[in-house]
Amino acid sequence: MTIINRTRRWAALCAALLFLDVSLTFTNVWPTPAIHWRGELSIELAVCLLAIACTTRWFRPPSRAMLGWLSAVWIVLVIGRYAEVTAPALYGRDVNLYWDLRLMPDVVAMVTRVAPWWLILLIVTTVVSFFWLLYRGLRWALHLVTDAMAHATERRALAGVAALTMALFVGERASARGTVERVTPAPVTYTYARQAQLVTAALSGSTSLAESPSMDSDFAGVKGADVFLIFIESYGAVSYERPEFAARLAASRARLDAAIRATDRDVVSAYVESPTFGGGSWLAHLSLLSGIEVRDPDTNALLMTQNRDTLARSFGRRGFRTVALMPGLRQSWPEGTFYGFDEIYGADRLAYRGPEFGWFAIPDQFSLDRLDALEVGRPSRPPLFVFFPTISTHFPFSPTPPYQPDWRRIATARPYDGPDIVRAYAGEPNWKDFGPGYVEAMAYDFATIEGYLRKRPDRDFVMILLGDHQPPAAVSGEAAPWDVPVHVIARRKHVLDGLLAHGFREGLTPLRPSLARMHALLPILLDAFGDRLN
Repeated sequence: MTIINRTRRWAALCAALLFLDVSLTFTNVWPTPAIHWRGELSIELAVCLLAIACTTRWFRPPSRAMLGWLSAVWIVLVIGRYAEVTAPALYGRDVNLYWDLRLMPDVVAMVTRVAPWWLILLIVTTVVSFFWLLYRGLRWALHLVTDAMAHATERRALAGVAALTMALFVGERASARGTVERVTPAPVTYTYARQAQLVTAALSGSTSLAESPSMDSDFAGVKGADVFLIFIESYGAVSYERPEFAARLAASRARLDAAIRATDRDVVSAYVESPTFGGGSWLAHLSLLSGIEVRDPDTNALLMTQNRDTLARSFGRRGFRTVALMPGLRQSWPEGTFYGFDEIYGADRLAYRGPEFGWFAIPDQFSLDRLDALEVGRPSRPPLFVFFPTISTHFPFSPTPPYQPDWRRIATARPYDGPDIVRAYAGEPNWKDFGPGYVEAMAYDFATIEGYLRKRPDRDFVMILLGDHQPPAAVSGEAAPWDVPVHVIARRKHVLDGLLAHGFREGLTPLRPSLARMHALLPILLDAFGDRLN
């Protein structure tokens, strides 16, 4: 063999080893879906090299069929590695396949509803092509490794590299060095082993739920008023505590505060800890409405099978008409029966006719205006309890609807002028920096609430504005707390005084520490709303 051929062989072998190593040791470019490599060494690759070396030396080289199966297994490891390093960056939590895989059909259904067919076809084609190329690349790399093992010199060199990597792996874990300094990251197989443990624990363990808190209040403090519980999607403490966000939202918050004062209302605020982070809004909704802490879908599912009291049922017993305003709802919602709402307005019943924005299409301003037409404006009606999870601040935040100062136009087929729509649609998501889109979306919802307050200056209502969870870690940052703001706007001084006695503070700016966990906020609200009967 000539020197040139030998050099080419070693160069190709090194390229194959690098490709195999990078495929299992890449890490996240925080806080994006992108990845990069920091020169780490894969323990799985070391074990694989040693196994092929031993098999070739004592038995025979792996067959082509065996390499095909090994390539397929390697793809599974690649997927596991990507999920492991990317989920914390995007969602602020580790991946949990037992929970997350069950949500995938809903995600796929949502995407197929809002994305054009050509975009869906392009995505599917891209994904299939990527995995096919990955499979072919892995086959090529493993074939080169197997061929090299047929030569004693190369086999000894590869086995030596594998042995040194394994020794380094053991040594790093036996020492007191931190995980950040390790050259050998945690094996991907550990990720799958941990997921298997989660599944086993979920299937075999018995889950007991806490007792429901007493909700039998006389609601004397809010008698005759409309009570709005507005969960603002992704409204987190980060909107106050990241200086660049707080500065850019200061003007819209000032206008909201001015609207509160101009309409002879006051506001008190606090922080509470959400049971979820970056997503899973329904866990926050259920925790507050039931008074039971719900931090995972299994507890959610179990609670839904039980006959429990809820805040909506409690208001209903005291003569309130209970309404769920659900612009993001496009399918059946069995939870509505559990909660006990008198009326549920999903996307179809709201009948929005204007231009669509984001995955959920309907601007929050339209939803509030439509509520007025359907419920608030009715003559001789009972007081309302309204549950409204907003959608215009949902990830990826852009494009954001333009705020329409003329509320009379928002329910028409042409709620916006052409230039406003063009500017809004130009704000496509920046997948490397979601911060500007997040700020713009939050400012839009503040403007919407400000406009609604000014539109109804004489309306006697108690409005609870509450974040469901922090935005994803791509916005919130690393190791962000799970806290969200809660504001109560009213002109009923005794209600606000009751909340101040529980730790709220005057104004729109909440202060640390967090007042309570989300589910524990329910008894605090009930105490402020009236006398609890037991």
